Amino acid sequence: YVIIYGRQQGSSKVRVVPSSTWKDLGRKVALLIPYMWPRGSAPLQILVLLCITLLGLERVINVFVPIYSKDIVNELSEKENWKVLAKTVCIYVLLKFLQGGTSGFVSNMRSFLWTRVQQHTSRTVQLQLFAHLHALSLRWHLGRKTGDVLRSVDRGTSSVSNLLNYIVFTILPTIADIVIAIVYFVSYFNAWFGLIVFICMFLYLILTIIITEWRTKYRRNMNQQDNNAKSKAVDSLLNFETVKYYNSESYEVSRFEEAILKYQASEWKSNASLALLNQTQNLIIGSGLLAGSLLCAYFVTVDRFQIFHCVNKQPFILCPRMIQTAFVDMENMFELLTEEKEVKDDVNAVDLLCIEGRVDFQNVCFSYIAGKEILRNVSFTAMPGQTVALVGQSGSGKSTIIRLLFRFYDVQEGCILIDGQDISKVQQSSLRSYIGVVPQDTVLFNDNIRENIRYGRIAASDQEVEDAALAADIHHKILSLPDGYDTQVGERGLKLSGGEKQRVAIARTILKAPRIILLDEATSALDTQTERNIQASLTRVCASRTSIVVAHRSCIDRDFRVAIWGKSELLIKLICFYLNPVPSERRCLEGLEINERCIGHKHSRDKSESICSRDIKVGPETNLIASLCSVKKSS
Repeated sequence: YVIIYGRQQGSSKVRVVPSSTWKDLGRKVALLIPYMWPRGSAPLQILVLLCITLLGLERVINVFVPIYSKDIVNELSEKENWKVLAKTVCIYVLLKFLQGGTSGFVSNMRSFLWTRVQQHTSRTVQLQLFAHLHALSLRWHLGRKTGDVLRSVDRGTSSVSNLLNYIVFTILPTIADIVIAIVYFVSYFNAWFGLIVFICMFLYLILTIIITEWRTKYRRNMNQQDNNAKSKAVDSLLNFETVKYYNSESYEVSRFEEAILKYQASEWKSNASLALLNQTQNLIIGSGLLAGSLLCAYFVTVDRFQIFHCVNKQPFILCPRMIQTAFVDMENMFELLTEEKEVKDDVNAVDLLCIEGRVDFQNVCFSYIAGKEILRNVSFTAMPGQTVALVGQSGSGKSTIIRLLFRFYDVQEGCILIDGQDISKVQQSSLRSYIGVVPQDTVLFNDNIRENIRYGRIAASDQEVEDAALAADIHHKILSLPDGYDTQVGERGLKLSGGEKQRVAIARTILKAPRIILLDEATSALDTQTERNIQASLTRVCASRTSIVVAHRSCIDRDFRVAIWGKSELLIKLICFYLNPVPSERRCLEGLEINERCIGHKHSRDKSESICSRDIKVGPETNLIASLCSVKKSS
C-alpha cells in the first residue's frame, strides 16, 4: 500500500479581454478561410463555383435594371413605336424577375445551392470545436462551465456560417455595386455624381467603424451575461436532485431571474447604441441622396433622364455592423480554438505495446501549482498480475497517481513506464486502450443500459454486452426491469442506485478487457452487503491483471505488498488503524516485517527529513476486515 502526504491544488487562468474587435483581424480571417472552400469535396466545390457565377450574373442584372427603367421613361416620353416599347418593357420585367431582391429567381437559386455548402461549413466548425474540446486537458475541463461553453459554441458556429455567407453574398457584391455605380455615374453623367457616392461611402465607413468599435463593449458584456444565464440554468438542472434535497427551487429561480435581468440590461444598452449607429448611418445616406437628387435635378434634360437609385444602400448600411457583431460573437469560440492542449502526443509517438502490464513509477514529481508539490520522488512498481493499493488521507494525492497514469497530466520530473515504455512517448489513445477504470462516482450517459455498458467497447455485440453484465453480477437485475437492457438510466444515471451504477461501470471495464485496471475507491460509498457483492465482481475483473487501487480500510487483503512514505511511528499507527479500526481490538501486528530503504528527501520550512519506502509483509495472524482482490504474496 502507498500512503502519500500532500494536498491537491488547482490553478486558474485569467482571461484577457481583447481591446478591439478589429485587433488580430488577419488571424481571425485566416481561421475562416479554410471554411470558404470545401476541400476534398468536388460536388461542393462545383456548387461554390455555380453560386459565384450566379453572383456575377446578379451584378450584371443590377446594372441593366436601372438602364432599362430609364429607356422605358424615355420611350414613353418620345412616344416610340409600340413594338419597341413592348420589347423594352418585357426585357425590363424579365430582369426584375431575375433580380427581385432577396426573392428573385437568381438570388433564390443561389441560396438554394449554397445551403449544402453552408451545412458543410457549420458541420466542419462544430466537429472541429467538439474534437478540440475533447482534446483539451483535464485541468481545463475541471475549470469550465458547461452552459458557458455550449452557448459560446452555438453562438460562434452560427456567426461563422452567417459571416461567411455575408462576406460572399453581401459585402463583396455591395463593394462591386459601389464601384460600378461610381464608374457608371462618372462615365455617363458627371464626375460630381461619382464624387458624391465616394464621399458618402467614405464618411459612412469611418463613422460606422468608430461607433461600432465604441459599442463593442456593450455587445461583449451582453454575450457574457447571456453565457452566465445559460450556465446557471444548465448547472441548476444538472443538480436537480440537490435542489430538491435542500428545497431550493425558489432560490434557483431567483438566481436565474437575476441573471436574466442582467442580460436584459446589457441587451438594452447594446440596442440603444445600435439605434444611435443606425441614426448616424441614415443621416449620412440621406444627405447623400439629397445632394444627388439636387444635382440630378440641376442636370436633368429630356434625353438624359435617370432615376438616382443605381445602388441599393440597405445592404451596405449593415455591412460593418454585421462584421463587428459576428466577430464579437465569435470571440469566445476563437478563445476555445486557440486554447493550448496541455498534454500533447510526442512528434515521434508510437503505439504502446502492453503485453505483461508492469507499471513503474520512477522518481515521479508533480504539482498542480508551481512550488506546491503533490508528489515528490515517488517510486513503486506494480508487477504483472499484482495489486498495489494507494492509502492515505483525503486530498493527499492518491487520485493524482491514477490521473498521471492515464496521462491526464504530464509529470514534471521522473517518468512512468508500462512494460518499460515511457508513457509520454506513446500515443495517448493507445495508452488508454490498455487501461480500464472503475471510478468512485460513476457517471452514465442519458441512454439505455445496453449502450452504457457497450461504451467500454463500442464494437461489442449484444451478446458480449450481456456476458459482461453477467460477470459484473448485474445481468439478472437488468432482466428484472420492465424494459430490460433498453431501460433508460436518466441524466447521469440517476435512475439507478449507487450499486447498480458501479456494476454498470464494472461491466464496462470487463467488456473493455484492459491489461491494467484502476479502481478509485470504487466501493467507499456503498453499504456493506452491496460492497461485498461488488468486491466479488472486482475480484473477477482483477484476476491476472495489474491493478492499482485507491483504497479505504475495508479493502485490505490478507497477503499484500506495502510501500509507504513517511515516519515509522505514524505509519505503524496508520496500519493498525486501517487493519483494526475498532480501538479495543487494536494491537501490535504479529509477523510484521519492515524492510526500509531511503528513496528521497522531503523539505519543509525548518527541517529536512528522509522519505523511505518500506516493503511490509503482513503475517497470517493479523486480523483483517474484508477482501478486495486476490493478490500474489510478496516476499
